[in-house]
Amino acid sequence: MPDATDNTPQSALLGHIADQLRRLRASRGLSASALARQAGIAKSTLTQLELGRGNPGIETLWALASTLGVPFAELITAAPADVAIVRAGQGTTTEDEQATMQATLIDTAWSGRRQSLYRLHLAAGAVHVSQAHLPATIEHLYVISGRLSAGPQDQPVVLAPGDYMRYAGDGAHVYQAHETDAEALLIMTYD
Repeated sequence: MPDATDNTPQSALLGHIADQLRRLRASRGLSASALARQAGIAKSTLTQLELGRGNPGIETLWALASTLGVPFAELITAAPADVAIVRAGQGTTTEDEQATMQATLIDTAWSGRRQSLYRLHLAAGAVHVSQAHLPATIEHLYVISGRLSAGPQDQPVVLAPGDYMRYAGDGAHVYQAHETDAEALLIMTYD
């Protein structure tokens, strides 16, 4: 299992997540037990993450980010540079706990509202239900390939390549790939 002491990209990500979690938890005056309880995760999971160990899924990181009141992107990336170039296949990738969906953070931006840009990959037939994000979060989804259903959990819409959809991300929402893998770009805007 990678940890923050080796030099792989995964260990660098784990090291950054560990630093961010410790910093954010301390700035809010929370104990590890309190943060874990509020996020609905095991204290041992949080302890391992703060040590730069483990393999956190998207769900765990979203729960921590929500509880800490920060965007998901703040846990997995450093402050943006003046110029950012992300080559094909690069970015910070996390996946859900069933390994059926990957989200690759491509960039974040601040222009009145903060924005995060992700490339999503869903395996054929995969269903990913996302819990509510921070209040006033809006998701913008553009399908690159494959067919998928997405949007509010109670009103998903079937989308094909080239289709775009905007919906509130501060309620439960879903992504479901149909008969083949699906790729999409997701822009999240939040305060």
